[in-house]
Amino acid sequence: METCPRGCAPAVRFCERVNRLKTLDDDMMATSLKRCLSTLDLTLLGVGGMVGSGLYVLTGTVAKDIVGPAIIISYIIAGLASLLAAFCYAEFGARIPKTGSAYMFTYVSVGEVWAFLIGWNVILENMIGGAAVARAWSGYLDSIFNHAIQNFTETHVMQWNVPFLAHYPDFLAAGILIIASFFISFGVQVSSYLNHIFSTISMCVIIFILIFGFILAEPVNWSQKEGGFAPFGISGILAGSATCFYAFVGFDVIASSSEEAKNPQKSVPIATAISLAIAAAAYILVSTVLTLMVPWHTLDPNSALSDAFFRRGYSWAGIIVAIGSICAMNTVLLCNLFSLPRIVYAMAEDGLFFSIFARVNPTTKVPVNAILVFGILMSAMALVFDLEALVQFLSIGTLLAYTFVAASVIVLRFQPDRSVSKGTASTSPNPNAEPSVAPSESQTINEDNGEMKQYESFSDKLQLVERQASTERRGVGQLRAYWEPYLGKLLGNCEPGEVVGYCVLSVLVSSVSFCVVLEFGSNQLNLPLWSFIVLLVIFSVAYVLSLALIWFHEPHTTRKTFQVPLVPLTPAASILINIFLMLKLSYLTWIRFTVWIAIGLLVYFGYGIWHSKEGMREQQPKDVAARYVVLPSGSLVETVQPVQPGGQSDTSAHHVNPSTASTAEESAGNR
Repeated sequence: METCPRGCAPAVRFCERVNRLKTLDDDMMATSLKRCLSTLDLTLLGVGGMVGSGLYVLTGTVAKDIVGPAIIISYIIAGLASLLAAFCYAEFGARIPKTGSAYMFTYVSVGEVWAFLIGWNVILENMIGGAAVARAWSGYLDSIFNHAIQNFTETHVMQWNVPFLAHYPDFLAAGILIIASFFISFGVQVSSYLNHIFSTISMCVIIFILIFGFILAEPVNWSQKEGGFAPFGISGILAGSATCFYAFVGFDVIASSSEEAKNPQKSVPIATAISLAIAAAAYILVSTVLTLMVPWHTLDPNSALSDAFFRRGYSWAGIIVAIGSICAMNTVLLCNLFSLPRIVYAMAEDGLFFSIFARVNPTTKVPVNAILVFGILMSAMALVFDLEALVQFLSIGTLLAYTFVAASVIVLRFQPDRSVSKGTASTSPNPNAEPSVAPSESQTINEDNGEMKQYESFSDKLQLVERQASTERRGVGQLRAYWEPYLGKLLGNCEPGEVVGYCVLSVLVSSVSFCVVLEFGSNQLNLPLWSFIVLLVIFSVAYVLSLALIWFHEPHTTRKTFQVPLVPLTPAASILINIFLMLKLSYLTWIRFTVWIAIGLLVYFGYGIWHSKEGMREQQPKDVAARYVVLPSGSLVETVQPVQPGGQSDTSAHHVNPSTASTAEESAGNR
């Protein structure tokens, strides 16, 4: 800041303020919530969150209006992109077993304002998801009674023709959400028990659909006579993949529940992998059966599966499917109402959202205020909004959260540990993590100029003297030793992890630029072929070079918890896919998303930035600052600095051993 003109100092302080990182406590398992969920509980939560209205409603809607029988490929693409994102969520959920999901992960590694915006979007994602499922639940139940509920409401209550709103108020959908919120407020064990019952029934019905559906399959429904396998072409398949993301959004409930898991380090990765595999298999097989049973262009978007059995003359099977779909949708409702208040609780606990939502009921150990308030808001959305508008809006928030979590994985993998214990700087909560040789923020003088160096933590820096002569293993976030001769002069003076942070930003920018040119270059932008190819090559090279520079740095390698394989390649691929799918969504979705982001910024700058606990932590004075000084000869000296009024400090030195005393005196005399 000293080299910066005086006028830009406030801007620099503002940027530091909104980009501050969350400091984690040493005891990662400490929580005011109740740790009672097993691996099976988390797995069924994940399955319940993914296998619901997406299977019974979205499959018919996407197949008829967007992609046709090639919905199978759309689900494979969406499942692959979800798998990459699930890897990232699994690492964070195991490494940081705190509620908050994508919000918490972004706060720890990227910055406060970005974490708030991600949390703000995850809140909307869960509200829309719950409202959409309640709408689908109501439609399926209504179909059993030949739409008697809809006809009665439109005739005797009211109806309207307003864009993005439903044709009639769905009191049934709103009512089921209020009832589900009531059950959720009884505690996590009641929620888990209900989820087990509904998930078991749903899986049994899916097995019935697959067996009976393949018996009734007619390959002619994929023939050119009925429009062919991919009537909307590659563009339709990709557009279908973007919408099909709605089917897989539920796996993040596992990461949201990690603070209530008994053994999150093992349970979260295992539950994520198993639940995603089950959900992907169910979606691919059921969509195959559905498009083989009846022609894709004759599907009923509101109740495709049960209607298909009705039309084939098996009304009893259609009723079984309708009942199974209602049970499956109940699991998704429970998962949305389970996850949403915990995101709100995490944000309120950090001071970024209204403190009333941080209160936990002492008996049930759940945030009751958040459950009831947002359950009512969700029911209001289900009352008036149309299902299709809800689903499209949901996908963009999910993809954005996935993108930031993937970026956070790269940043945190190459970032030295930061943690705090009761207000003082400390080492990583992981006792097996390798101490970083890199200079910390408290280092006052450059390590390479032969002068004194100061560190706040003695235990982490004790091995520094022994390692100064060795370059085989560098600190986390520093250049690898064998790249030092080539890039040392250019990047050697950067702080640990700083270059990686800029490279992650470059990956994001190059991914957005590449996808924009690929999606809009030849049509909306009308670029000539040569410039189209040149731009793609430029952004591809920037993307690859950014990944290479990240790989040239030392990552964390000694974690006992699950780690994403092939970092930075895996999360970078997730970023690219997520951004491309976001650009496939309609411009109206982007307009609604922009409005929601603007509202979120008003909330953050009006409330969150002033009540942030991280901001309050920074403002608290430290009574005593203990530092460890490394002298040029390699000796260590402990200094204790009581903070005096007016910013002065009285420093007293405590030598580590008698032999260092003379060294300290000689060094002081030489200076």
